[in-house]
Amino acid sequence: MSRYELTPRNDQPDVIKAVVGWDRPLQTYFAQVFTRTEAEPEEGEATIWHGTEPGELLTPEAALAVVAPYAEVPETLAARLYDDMRGTIGVRDGTHQAEAKRLLFGSIH
Repeated sequence: MSRYELTPRNDQPDVIKAVVGWDRPLQTYFAQVFTRTEAEPEEGEATIWHGTEPGELLTPEAALAVVAPYAEVPETLAARLYDDMRGTIGVRDGTHQAEAKRLLFGSIH
């Protein structure tokens, strides 16, 4: 799994951070936006979160499109995310990951 924390855009004062990455077990990219809440003023709460289902975000560009309105996206990040995914080709689930997938999704794929 990879994870990159992005700096909020200046026009988004309630955004604390945005996060994107590759989740190999779910075979999806993910994107999160954390905003300041009354209960969590410093850490924030993930008020936007995509990529929690297998294959939900199939391209780096799909994940980056989620966070782009809220955070600065480096020009090279799509290529880095793609490389992260390619680096996991052929990596198999461990015993615990496979069992969790069976329980959650009824399959290990």
